[in-house]
Amino acid sequence: MQHLISATTLYKQLNDPDLIILDGTIPKVVGTSSASEKRRIKGARFFDIKKVFSDPESAFPNMLPTAAQFESACRKLGIGKNSKLVAYDDLGIYSSARVWWMFRTMGHSNIVVLDGGLPAWEKEGFETELATEHTYNLGDFEATLNQDAVKNFEFVQTNISSKEALVIDARSADRFHSRVPEPRADLRSGTIEGAINIPYSDLLEDGKFKSKEQLQEVFEPLVSEKRPLVFSCGSGITACIVSLASESFLQNPKTVYDGSWTEYALRTD
Repeated sequence: MQHLISATTLYKQLNDPDLIILDGTIPKVVGTSSASEKRRIKGARFFDIKKVFSDPESAFPNMLPTAAQFESACRKLGIGKNSKLVAYDDLGIYSSARVWWMFRTMGHSNIVVLDGGLPAWEKEGFETELATEHTYNLGDFEATLNQDAVKNFEFVQTNISSKEALVIDARSADRFHSRVPEPRADLRSGTIEGAINIPYSDLLEDGKFKSKEQLQEVFEPLVSEKRPLVFSCGSGITACIVSLASESFLQNPKTVYDGSWTEYALRTD
């Protein structure tokens, strides 16, 4: 898959002066044993999705910040227009896909995801370090929001009748079919009418994406689908995993419903 990089390949590129590695780990992810945020790939910079790279004015979690906010935060990390970015997280493949999507949405396509994340890096015996705060020389990154890459509540509501796009829900099958409660307290179960389900976990094995052949089998039923694809999940994180995986198999225009089920459930009865 063209948007992935292996730990071995990344290791060979560490001396590239334009390379910046971004640790997109979300600390203490609910329902996981994630606790390795205290260690990072040596030289990696913490890309704080929750506190820095989300809209602080939104009532919903993980919402995309404005282009100006994103640009300013990236510059403080020393990111420039010519930076070659690699995103990873400590669960293998999880929030790193959200980092990948955000940069592409903000006009920077020179980014890949470390397949297998920190566990794959450590398995190869490559160097890590204790996570500490750093300041960096101000970068010259420029953000230009691609409005077509993100969808809002109003579009999703209208799409129920217009069927202009196909909504793909990345949550587990049990959540999609309301067989289990949502993990967020007081959030009702359900799904967006007309959506189909491709659980993000079905695309992964041992923290890495499955083989090209296995992924192709998952996306084969959608090859004849002509409509744009809108990826959704609980709060906009795992939708990006399915979007990333689909890049190599589906040519449809792809977007993410940023508010996802959290927003939709709270704004509809």
